[in-house]
Amino acid sequence: MLLVLLTAFAPLAACGDDDNGNAQQHTDRPVILATTTSTQDSGLLDVIVPAFERESGRQVKTVAVGSGEAIELASRGEADVLLVHSPDDEESFMATAKGGKRRLVMHNDFVLVGPPDDPAGVKAMTSTEALERIAQEHAPFISRGDDSGTHNLELKLWDEAGVEPSGSWYQETGQGMGATLRIADQKRAYTISDRGTYLSTKDSTDLDVLVDGEPRLLNIYHVIDIDPSAGARVNVAGGRAFAEWIVSPEAQGMIGAFGREEFGRPLFVPDAGKAEKQVEEAA
Repeated sequence: MLLVLLTAFAPLAACGDDDNGNAQQHTDRPVILATTTSTQDSGLLDVIVPAFERESGRQVKTVAVGSGEAIELASRGEADVLLVHSPDDEESFMATAKGGKRRLVMHNDFVLVGPPDDPAGVKAMTSTEALERIAQEHAPFISRGDDSGTHNLELKLWDEAGVEPSGSWYQETGQGMGATLRIADQKRAYTISDRGTYLSTKDSTDLDVLVDGEPRLLNIYHVIDIDPSAGARVNVAGGRAFAEWIVSPEAQGMIGAFGREEFGRPLFVPDAGKAEKQVEEAA
């Protein structure tokens, strides 16, 4: 009789082992962080990722692409957590119910940069005035052209300026922020960059900030953990662990200190726990 009962319950026991095994597999495999090239090119990831790995015991695999591409990876269940800065794309993604929580992490700002002699004469103009002048002068402009948060902001500014950029003066790199800044430097061209990447590459390029300080140039980053509905391979626990950690006081302190010693100012302002409107009003 005992043998019969053990045999009957064997499949249930096996199922339990499989479930535990799957959970363990999800815990052990690296957390896939899909993020923007600005967090990589600025050097921030080199600081925060190792700290998270040490504290959590988890490994992180970083995929640094444009925000649009990062969100697309998450929508296919090929990322566990997002750290991105493209609000419209983020809200569209959240509407699919594939995102877990969307939390405010940090901000900096966008800047229009160009050759120090400013051949188009845009210094101190508004961003839309500057782009209109650049188009009128057919001054070289380098766009990322990669559906990143920076690229999307640029397109909005062109639209507000009433300009559809085209022609040999307007070139798209399809590359990240650091590479685009280097190309702009080589071609003595204008481009739009996040301030963090601009500052981190300033020693190797000869570009000046010509337009900045506008509320529309605010650059806000959110972290979004991925819901299991996005796909069976999503490491839900790992993604949530990273999302919770990056808004913790420890991580926020690291973000606030990053760049201060080298540049005399932080490259990102920590914002966890703040209301979005509070950040916008302070900018």
